[in-house]
Amino acid sequence: MRLLLIRHGQTPDNVEGKLGTVAPGVGLTDLGRRQAEALPTALADETIGALAVSTLVRTQLTAAPLAAATGLTPTVFDGLREVKAGDLEDRSDAAAVTAYVGCVFSWAEGDLDARVPGSEDGHEFFARYDAALADLIAAGERDGHETVAAVSHGAAIRAWVGSRAVNADDEFIRHHLLENTGVVTLEGSLDRGWRLRTWQGLPVGGAELLDLDAADPTGESY
Repeated sequence: MRLLLIRHGQTPDNVEGKLGTVAPGVGLTDLGRRQAEALPTALADETIGALAVSTLVRTQLTAAPLAAATGLTPTVFDGLREVKAGDLEDRSDAAAVTAYVGCVFSWAEGDLDARVPGSEDGHEFFARYDAALADLIAAGERDGHETVAAVSHGAAIRAWVGSRAVNADDEFIRHHLLENTGVVTLEGSLDRGWRLRTWQGLPVGGAELLDLDAADPTGESY
């Protein structure tokens, strides 16, 4: 199976560097909408057989142009939502950001007991993310497709890839950007494991859709 993990378009929280993870969440900025509109052309060579989004509205808005171009109806999975910020929700200070992304890196290192303050630990995160992807992949396989796509979130994608890809780890996800509408491509299966094929960390529409002034803590390298 070929799996595309697509980060949502830019949101006001991304611009402010705020940890916003409560559903339904904020929408997209004008730039975020333009980033989303670039997805169909950027992914035109991919034969996507099933498309999924999270319960946060920013993923649904990002997926809309791709869904229209492919004729697919996105399936909503709560398990694909962002790593829940818990007590750190709506904060943008350095201490909160460090605690939040630190858990993501810890999970990728294998410390699944690390817990975001007032929120989930690695066991809980991977259980719900794996389950959502399993359902998405099953839907693709059921209809005979070999490529599926999910529009998800920066910290969630980085944590999952850093743990589940055999050729990526915590150091990899620390040092690779994942800007809005960056696309991570993997091949494999939930049973046999995954291999990272490409990590396109910049917006799919090119440098003109990159906001260098946005704080965006879940997209930065560390």
